[in-house]
Order: sequence, then structure tokens, then C-alpha cells
Amino acid sequence: MIVFRHCDTRFPFLWEDPAQLPGRWHDLGEGPVHYLADTPDGAWAEFIRHEEIVDPADLNTVTRALWAIDVPDEDQPQPVLPVDILVGDRETYAQCREEARRLRAEGHRGLLAPSAALMPGCAAGWRADGGRVAGPPRDGKVLALFGRRPDLVGWAATVAGRPSEDVLSKVRQFAK
Repeated sequence: MIVFRHCDTRFPFLWEDPAQLPGRWHDLGEGPVHYLADTPDGAWAEFIRHEEIVDPADLNTVTRALWAIDVPDEDQPQPVLPVDILVGDRETYAQCREEARRLRAEGHRGLLAPSAALMPGCAAGWRADGGRVAGPPRDGKVLALFGRRPDLVGWAATVAGRPSEDVLSKVRQFAK
């Protein structure tokens, strides 16, 4: 399976040590955890949401690497939580982290969850049919992998890029 991840252009595409800021599926000291999206727009949406970007002009200041990463097909469990928790704001992170701890304790190396950053149906992609035409709607997914993963191979899809403005309208922003 090919998945996508954005990162700072100065660093490798995966975390290599536990000194990672907390996220939805891990707390301080529980990393590394690698957050990978099933589409490039999903990866960009994660960044836009995290940075709370709402103004298209702010996208002009973005310079990130976007990586395509080959992940072996593994049967990843889905978290057993209500969808409003899976895609909720930071207030839901504690419940997500607890679920991730449960899955790690059961021996799982990751999990597959709905994208919290992409609005439903916005992982559609594009077709070429007399021009650029939107593909059929589909929901985005995030793969969170636990621990170091030196076995994964990645390719730089862009070394210093930014998302297009059309991604901004697809992002489920944090509530203010």
C-alpha cells in the first residue's frame, strides 16, 4: 500500500526516536508514531488542520516535503470508538490515545482510522476525461504505525511544496 506523509524539509520522512510531540494516537514519550494518509490531499489536510490554516494566502508560506511511502499490506485494526471521537478536536485525543495503548498492548503495530482532517467524501482524487474531472467521493483514512520503522521505503513526491488552495475547503478545522 502506498501512503503519504508531509514533513519538515530538514528531516527524514519518519520519526526515529520517542522525542515526538503528542498527537491523536500517542502521548509524550509514547512515540514514535507515524501518521500516514491514504491520499496526498489527506496528508496536506492533516498539516493544514494542525497549523490551523484557514486563509488561502497563508498557503503561500508553506514549504514542506511530501513523501510517498510503501507500507507492507498488514491487517491493521480499526479503533473501537465513536466516529465523533475519531474525528474530533483535541479534547478527544485522550480517548484516542487510550485506544491506541490498548491496541499496542494487544501486539498491534498500528491502526487504521478515518481521517480527522479531511471532510467526508473529500479523498476523491481526479480523473482525466476531457480535462481534470473530480473522481467519485470517498472518505480519507489515516494509518498510524507504532514504533521505529526502518523497513519502510519512501520517495520524495515533492521536496519543497505546498498544498493547492482547493485542499483548504476539504479540511475539517478545529472548533474555535
